[in-house]
Amino acid sequence: MTGAATGAVGPGVAGPALRLTVIVGEYDAWHHRPLYSEIVHRAHAAGLAGASVFRGIEGFGASSVIHTSRLLSLGEDLPVAVVIVDEAGRVRAFLPELDELRVQGLVTLEACEVLRPGAAGGAGEHG
Repeated sequence: MTGAATGAVGPGVAGPALRLTVIVGEYDAWHHRPLYSEIVHRAHAAGLAGASVFRGIEGFGASSVIHTSRLLSLGEDLPVAVVIVDEAGRVRAFLPELDELRVQGLVTLEACEVLRPGAAGGAGEHG
């Protein structure tokens, strides 16, 4: 894919988009609120098409410490991925929010294509 989409990627719209993935620790916080939750609420307030949070069961980052959900390590700070998909310009306009939150985790952008958008308020909506 080359270039940015010209229209917003929202319910009922398919086409080129940008996927923002922010990986943080489960216990990372912003003003006593989980950081992943703050990111989702800011994405919603910014009018982005959708955001979902996925909890990892095992992983490691820059510290090289392996975090796992296995029985003997239930208290570990597991990785959490916040995934946001929308039109490229709208996603890029949201990036300063992550700077304000001082996100220390991994942040990636990937071009993608929305093939089957969810219906607004439909049963298949997860974000």
